[in-house]
Amino acid sequence: MNYAKYIDHTLLKPESTRTQIDKILDEASEYHFKSVCINPTHVKYAADKLKGTDVLVCTVIGFPLGASTTAVKVFEVEDAIKNGASEIDMVINIGALKDGRYEVVQKDIEGVVAAANGKTVKVIIETCLLTDEEKVKACELSQAAGADFVKTSTGFAGGGATPEDVKLMKDTVGNALEVKASGGVRNLEDFNKMIEAGATRIGASAGIQIIQGLESDTDY
Repeated sequence: MNYAKYIDHTLLKPESTRTQIDKILDEASEYHFKSVCINPTHVKYAADKLKGTDVLVCTVIGFPLGASTTAVKVFEVEDAIKNGASEIDMVINIGALKDGRYEVVQKDIEGVVAAANGKTVKVIIETCLLTDEEKVKACELSQAAGADFVKTSTGFAGGGATPEDVKLMKDTVGNALEVKASGGVRNLEDFNKMIEAGATRIGASAGIQIIQGLESDTDY
């Protein structure tokens, strides 16, 4: 297994500095991670610096709350792609899902998928805020909207990925979508549990520790 290509090397903290961004870009290039996952403000810089490498630029949309309007999310996507993003991780309208306003949720995702124009779209459903029934519904809506992945978490809502949630999500989408586990994946043991549960992508700041098979205290 090529562990590195399962990993989105992640830095999404609001206080991230250019020095810290430089560090994860250098690490991603050295270890050949699938992507770096960074906030939109860093996308153009990262895309320029990673040009000529095999590392993609992933960014987040409607992050971390998911509560901006679809029009704003669409603009964010278009801007991110113009700046060099190859993958889009969007947060659903969580309140609308919990209200049962499923059409709103699906159209929100559809807007992002359309704006992404063929780029990979991962839909963050924020599992720690949902019941199992809501998790299943969010996955079904993501599939209906044409997304490529469902993703567990932002890492900002008080909970991260669990093998149980990953399995539930994978059981729901089957082979139609892939599953990204993010939040709290800090070492090789965590990584393996998520892969065994059905994840094909891992969002983590501890990518190097995972590759080395070491424990890490790095927070996502």
